[in-house]
Amino acid sequence: MEPEIPEALDWMRRVPAGREWLAVLPERLAACVDRWSLRLGPAYPGAFVSLALAADLPDGTPAVLKLQYPDWDSEHEAAALARWDSDGAVRLLAHEPAWRALLIERCVPGEPLSHRPPEEALGVVIDLLPRLWRPAGAPFTSLAEEAAGWVERLPGNWERAGRPYERRLLDAARDLLTGLAPTQGEQVLVNQDLHAGNVLRAGREPWLVIDPKPLVGEREFSVVPMVRGAELGHSPAAVRHRLDRLTAELGLDRERVRGWAIGQTLAWSIGEGQVFPQQVEVVRWLLGDD
Repeated sequence: MEPEIPEALDWMRRVPAGREWLAVLPERLAACVDRWSLRLGPAYPGAFVSLALAADLPDGTPAVLKLQYPDWDSEHEAAALARWDSDGAVRLLAHEPAWRALLIERCVPGEPLSHRPPEEALGVVIDLLPRLWRPAGAPFTSLAEEAAGWVERLPGNWERAGRPYERRLLDAARDLLTGLAPTQGEQVLVNQDLHAGNVLRAGREPWLVIDPKPLVGEREFSVVPMVRGAELGHSPAAVRHRLDRLTAELGLDRERVRGWAIGQTLAWSIGEGQVFPQQVEVVRWLLGDD
């Protein structure tokens, strides 16, 4: 069974681990179809680190089959969906860890929140997030451990990428992460990739979260992807407005959110040798550079 690979996954052909994963996809896809008696539809074109296909269960229930690239960010996606138990997030229907395969509820009509006006979209996230802040522990990685990894990897990634931004950004991000990690508040389940493209219009609830990359950390961290995400506007004013509204209406510490946003955004500005200039711009804006 040879799946059609969307263009968004073409980057995997350039890295050894990606080529290895692409090579085993046909076998895993066939195994999933057999295990769950699926009728497959087309692949979703926007998935960047997984192969996601529309699927129907034997009784006609619409679902999504997701075969994950084995990165550690998404290792505990199934556990997060199970912890939320379909409250504000898509329902986990089945999971096969050995194949990194998830069968999840399909959102219909599936319109992403990024298609809605920015103020409406922020309101949706403000309503959803408190429902997702569940107490959690194992198996999730802690935000403190994750931040320590960012601090350690940032200089090497920066050097290997040819020093694509000013050293002062690197120093500021590392200083902020070092100070924030040990001084956190109550630890809850947070999603480090909750941007407006990962919230979809649905029937069971008006909006549902998909594709979590879970950690256990303080609430302030959970709004970082919305603050930095370009889906609702990419400008100094748009980024700062999202920071102000999300922190005010959710009762979060604005400076801690800003610090986490600077740290994680810079850490995620380089991946697989590729530099993401928009991420660097967000860091500059949050540091006060227009």
